[in-house]
Amino acid sequence: MTEAVQIRPEQFPLTRECPFSPPKEYRDLREEAPIARVNLLDGKWAWALTRHEDVRTMLSDPRFSADRSNPDFPQMVMGRVQDDDAEKSLISMDAPEHGPARRAVLGEFTVRRMEALRPRIQEIVDERIDAMLAGPRPVDLVRELSLPVPSLVICELLGVPYSDHEFFQAHTATMVSRQSSVPDRRAAFQAVQTYLGDLILLKEKDPSEDDLLGRQIIKGREEGTYRHRALVAMAFLLLLAGHETTANMISLSTVALLENPDQLALVKADPARTLPAVEELLRYFTIVDTVTARVATEDVPLGGVTIRAGEGVLGLGFAANRDPEAFADPDDLDIERGARHHVAFGFGPHQCLGQNLARMELQIVIDTLFRRIPDLALAEPVGKLAFKDEAAIYGMYSLPVTW
Repeated sequence: MTEAVQIRPEQFPLTRECPFSPPKEYRDLREEAPIARVNLLDGKWAWALTRHEDVRTMLSDPRFSADRSNPDFPQMVMGRVQDDDAEKSLISMDAPEHGPARRAVLGEFTVRRMEALRPRIQEIVDERIDAMLAGPRPVDLVRELSLPVPSLVICELLGVPYSDHEFFQAHTATMVSRQSSVPDRRAAFQAVQTYLGDLILLKEKDPSEDDLLGRQIIKGREEGTYRHRALVAMAFLLLLAGHETTANMISLSTVALLENPDQLALVKADPARTLPAVEELLRYFTIVDTVTARVATEDVPLGGVTIRAGEGVLGLGFAANRDPEAFADPDDLDIERGARHHVAFGFGPHQCLGQNLARMELQIVIDTLFRRIPDLALAEPVGKLAFKDEAAIYGMYSLPVTW
């Protein structure tokens, strides 16, 4: 039986040891008590999983529920922003509800459909780098490239006006910050929900096949399954996940490659190495660490303990992706390791819907950025850069670069 390990409430969720390393406590837990009881900010406790095998097992077991409205669901921030009667998001659904809802939009994110977007994404990246090259130095890569690229892409994909990007970027930043107050996060959530609800009402009057929201309206009406509130919830999830996560990965990937010139040299020498590099960078950072929280719906034996019905579980992705049993020398950045089995996109039925899009955006940005600006360099030492240590989605506030 694994011993219970207690961590003071103010310490969990834990802060990264440095921009490139998990908290030391993750390693301690994995070695001493890989399935351990930890205290949460709200005074409750949950089981924390730190081994790669255990995290994947939990995420593929239907006895662990993703329903965030369950009062026993482990909360990583204080206070709920949604009302109990709010429309469920896709990431909060369980079977049998989850399967049809996911399949309804899954076709929008196939490899073939994503590849059809490649020329437009390449055009967007080139336009942003043109603007960087034409302006003064140093340049804030977050403002000039990392945020605009995925924001433009997801706006065009969904049919959301990019002219409103500052509005939703500001509100989503409030929502993912653990330092935001509950009223502020709730207000931000409601503002984006209202914005998307009004936008979708306009699209319902004359839906177009040219964007995802229009196609979902047309398809839902033809099948007799269309619901306005369900599409608003879906749009909210895709808009938030579609720009915030990829934007942070662009910045972090740039820093990691610049700080590991041997790895960057491999990418520059052979573009075929870029996709493996993307997988390794996703593993290396695991920017959404505790999105894989669940609650047990019945007693489940796992890794030598019995998790009882109603007990919360945290699948710590960053710990799992640095598990030496799954990845040799896990703290090294090694783009040739073959890291496709990482859990940066989750695992099982809730694995990230937009992972094909994220991979392609990262591939195009990395290839294009270092091809067009081969002497790109940090304008400040890593120790002076502003990382999002308090955010639910790890990343960078700014990244000054020069050449």
